[in-house]
Amino acid sequence: MPKTPRVHKRPLQPGDKTILLEATLIDLNWNETRFCEQDVLSNPQLAHYATLVPERGDFGVVALDPTSWLGVVWVLFLPPQDPGYGFVEPGIPELCVCVQEPARGAGLGRELINDAISIARTQELQGISLSVEAGNPARHLYESLGFVDAATNTPGTMVLRF
Repeated sequence: MPKTPRVHKRPLQPGDKTILLEATLIDLNWNETRFCEQDVLSNPQLAHYATLVPERGDFGVVALDPTSWLGVVWVLFLPPQDPGYGFVEPGIPELCVCVQEPARGAGLGRELINDAISIARTQELQGISLSVEAGNPARHLYESLGFVDAATNTPGTMVLRF
């Protein structure tokens, strides 16, 4: 997506719950509608994706235009006793990314993931992980950025080690 003065990025805030809920739903329903807002809010395995907790190290970046968010990347340090789908090991947080349909295909997802990677490296993290379902075309993007299949029992878990 060409950068214009009308599009800007800012750090994701804990108050951006609406963005995180919408993004989580878009990610979960990437190929068909399978989940609704209530499913996310009532299922702890999904609900933790819709919450940013800076006190545990979570961070993110949101891209906005004057009327709405276009894309968001967020990185969560979910504990081993309540892991996410992309859990690899303690100390490696899980990355989530979502780009709204009209903004896809122009490089915004790559840019946002690179922002998260840069922040993670600045924080001297060991790496970041993610989860991607079989058949999701986003896997090609993750592979092009250096993510590889993680040695876990959860299919679709990928990791980028630094």
